[in-house]
This record gives sequence, C-alpha cells and structure tokens, in this order.
Amino acid sequence: MSIDTQGFVMAADSPATWFLDTSMRVLASREHTGGAFTFIQWAAPVGFGPPRHIHPMEDEAFYLVEGGMDVVCGPDRWAAGPGDFVFLPKGVPHAFLVTEGPVQGLQVTSPAGFEDYVAELGRPATQAGLPDPTPPDHEHLMAVSERFGYQIIGPPLWATDTDAPVKNAPSSHQVAQPGSDPVPS
Repeated sequence: MSIDTQGFVMAADSPATWFLDTSMRVLASREHTGGAFTFIQWAAPVGFGPPRHIHPMEDEAFYLVEGGMDVVCGPDRWAAGPGDFVFLPKGVPHAFLVTEGPVQGLQVTSPAGFEDYVAELGRPATQAGLPDPTPPDHEHLMAVSERFGYQIIGPPLWATDTDAPVKNAPSSHQVAQPGSDPVPS
C-alpha cells in the first residue's frame, strides 16, 4: 500500500453523490491514498440514520462540523455535536441518528473502499445541497451491503429508542473506554 507521492488537490466544486438521503463528496479515494483510507465530506438531514450495521473490515470515523446526532456503538450511546469526533471500530455494531441539522461533517473510513459502496448505491447530485427524501430500495441496499461485506443487523435508530442511555461526548481531557461512562459523575 502506498500513498500517491505526487500529491493532489481536490477542487471545492468537485461533484457530490446523493447517497440515500445524504450528500457525499469523496475528497480522497482508494486511488489517491493507495487504499489506506477514504475521506468524505458529507451532509445529512434531521431524521436520517442508517440501519444498525457492522463493517467487518473498516474502521469509520466522523468529525462533526455542524448539527448533532445520537450514535450507538456496541452497548454505548452518545450524543455528538459540532467539534466532536466519533470513532466506530470495525466489527462492532453501530448506527446513528441525525437529531439536529442538517449535519455537516467529515468522514474517514480505513482501509479505503467505502467510496465504491457510495457510488453503487448513490446517484450523481443534480444540484447543491441535500436530495429530496426518498424511501430506500431495501432489496438493493441489502444485496449491495452483502456484496461489500457490510452486515445489516437491525433497523435505523429512532428518537424514541432507549436501548442505551444517551451520554454526552467526553471532553478533550477524557478518553471514553468501551463500556464505560465517558462523563464523570
């Protein structure tokens, strides 16, 4: 695995993809990073959330620029907002729900390849911003997810879900340990 030694700049007006009800703009793909990671700028409306799923091969991380979301990872649930960083390790069931927004964020998936999933399930954006909400083609979503190795194990989160308490994100001076309360009492 080697990263492009020539370097590159992704133009601010590079095309976006409407992926489900989100807008995703791939800033660095497998070709740019030698397969090391995918880097995406994304936006999602309030109420958006993927089904609970597992990435068996990729770690996933988000940096939230605007908006807020509830995140479930394994048995834990956190509320994340602007300036928060969310890490979702491979092999652990996770999901999120946009609660304030639209959310604007940056996403890293490592190793690369998530951009191919986005391209296959998405469609080229026809204008700036978010697409009009549309119901997903569940059969196609399941088939593509299975082919990419993503395991869909449950429905999306809903604001009424209470499977784990919502915790505030830890401060910059704390590191949340899996299964622990990230906020001291």
